[in-house]
Amino acid sequence: MIQTPSPRHPDGRKQRSERSRQAIVDAMLEIIMGGKMEPSAAEIAEKAGVSARTVFRHFEEMDSLYSEMTERMEAEIMPIIQQPFTGEGWRAQLDQMIERRAMIYERVMPLKIAASIRRFSSDYLMLNYERFVHLERTGLESLLPSAIRKDSTLFSAIEMCAGFQTWRRLRQDQGLTTQQAADVVRLTISRLVD
Repeated sequence: MIQTPSPRHPDGRKQRSERSRQAIVDAMLEIIMGGKMEPSAAEIAEKAGVSARTVFRHFEEMDSLYSEMTERMEAEIMPIIQQPFTGEGWRAQLDQMIERRAMIYERVMPLKIAASIRRFSSDYLMLNYERFVHLERTGLESLLPSAIRKDSTLFSAIEMCAGFQTWRRLRQDQGLTTQQAADVVRLTISRLVD
């Protein structure tokens, strides 16, 4: 009688390792989203329920941890960014863009601030920052009329008003609500384009 080999079971160590890795990313995101912009490895380990050694084994440098957090956030926000605008004409579409950006900026603000603190000492975070700014700029260029795009001063003013740094200042430094901040951005841009 020929015995058939029993089916191989997945490697339990590999699954535990992946769970630990995901728990570390979850913990880092939770800590940052809770307002602590530069958590220590010990704080991350405690939140994740793993040892500090496990944190360092999975993420030798912080850039790799930021990379995974960025991938998660992008998976969440890219469908919103890529959704076609439905408004009639560029002004209605610009208004839709402002509303979307308000929603996106609110979601990513803590992570963007944490990354901004470290970007001057991290090539990865600096490139990611530049990519985000490029995405903001091309989004505006795609819907503003040619006359506005060609006026570099006007376009730069609109880009500044519609950008994340303005949103952060309105929300954090000025203490405005999400709706108030969106209203300020909308009013400022409408005055610029009128």
